[in-house]
Amino acid sequence: MNPELFKSSLADAGIHLNDQQMTQFNRYFELLVEWNEKINLTAITELEEVYLKHFYDSLTVAMHVEMADQTYRLVDVGSGAGFPSIPLKIAFPNLDITIVDSLNKRINFINEVVNELGLEGVHAYHDRAETFGQNPQFRGQFDFATARAVARLNLLAEFCLPLVKKDGQFLAMKAQQSDDEIEEAKHAIAVLGGKFAEDIQFDLPAEAGERHILRIEKPKETPNKYPRKPGKPAKSPL
Repeated sequence: MNPELFKSSLADAGIHLNDQQMTQFNRYFELLVEWNEKINLTAITELEEVYLKHFYDSLTVAMHVEMADQTYRLVDVGSGAGFPSIPLKIAFPNLDITIVDSLNKRINFINEVVNELGLEGVHAYHDRAETFGQNPQFRGQFDFATARAVARLNLLAEFCLPLVKKDGQFLAMKAQQSDDEIEEAKHAIAVLGGKFAEDIQFDLPAEAGERHILRIEKPKETPNKYPRKPGKPAKSPL
């Protein structure tokens, strides 16, 4: 997917990018390739692959969940190289983005991208999800939490749901999912104040594979004991 096809494919899905936004995506790509030589950010570095499997893929969440017009607060947990939050911020400047990652080198990269692209309303923090979710400055403050990670859903739920405000949503982006994984996570989701809403299934263009957005609502507050201390959720998942 070259940049022109990226732009037209997004327009077909109702996401319209102007020249400045396209320039920002191009610079983001350049920085990703440049920094990836110093620190391990991604295995995908070829231009058409980055535009499809990172940029377009990140924006699919906004094709299925309304993110335009309002100043929604979104937290991206374990963002890595900034996916999906930085593409979402470029496409939807109205979003207020918070990024948390446990590796400081990745946060340094995010800050460089934010400065180079002139993005405002992006806050990057070097922290573990377990301690971040207990910080009263962030706990229960976000309309959306996103995670685009390979970890099991029951683990991601403990990292993300405590950060979501009551009546907000946790959006887990998965390349594959299984009904078993959803079933396994339902107890954890309920304990954390959430409710599994739907599995949004679709295919990426150019036969790049199926994707899932697992949408979890939060009708209740998360009990204070969650997330548990660092390492505990991974050792003994809910």
